[in-house]
Amino acid sequence: MAKGLIHVYTGEGKGKTTAAFGLAKRAAGHGRNVLVLQFLKSKTGNLGEIVSAKKTGINIIKFKDQTTPLFNPEVKISDLKRSIRKAVARTIKEIGSGSYDVVILDEFNTVLGCDYATMKDAEKIIKAKPEKLELIFTGRGAPGELIDLADYVTEMKMIKHPFKNGVKARKGIEF
Repeated sequence: MAKGLIHVYTGEGKGKTTAAFGLAKRAAGHGRNVLVLQFLKSKTGNLGEIVSAKKTGINIIKFKDQTTPLFNPEVKISDLKRSIRKAVARTIKEIGSGSYDVVILDEFNTVLGCDYATMKDAEKIIKAKPEKLELIFTGRGAPGELIDLADYVTEMKMIKHPFKNGVKARKGIEF
């Protein structure tokens, strides 16, 4: 594989994680070793993308204890930040292992945008990246500094979404 590049999928629209998992499945289909590291995801384990990815040999690590105040107002920000610091250290270790061709940091842009981690953390992650590793960051609110470091940047823009009309997230479509 040639030099690995850095991707950022951001924006207010639906499809950032979906795009990343599509890339992961494509890479796995070509025999590449893929790791998805999930930050700030719900505790539910049966998300469609996880079930599907595991069937194709994609490795997934979902960091626990990382529910945001948006989903649980009782979350202590200090505990969340501590959990994320541990997750960043694990991320650097996994990336630096050289075991993977593609690594996706799902919702890491959100982690940065909410100040649960810093751009210094993102820079450490990028510095740990072996030359051939393809590295993908997803989530709303990607900071300009990360966008500047990226080779690919895609912004998902919401034009219309049924949530605004009271339609709840649907299994197999939104999760």
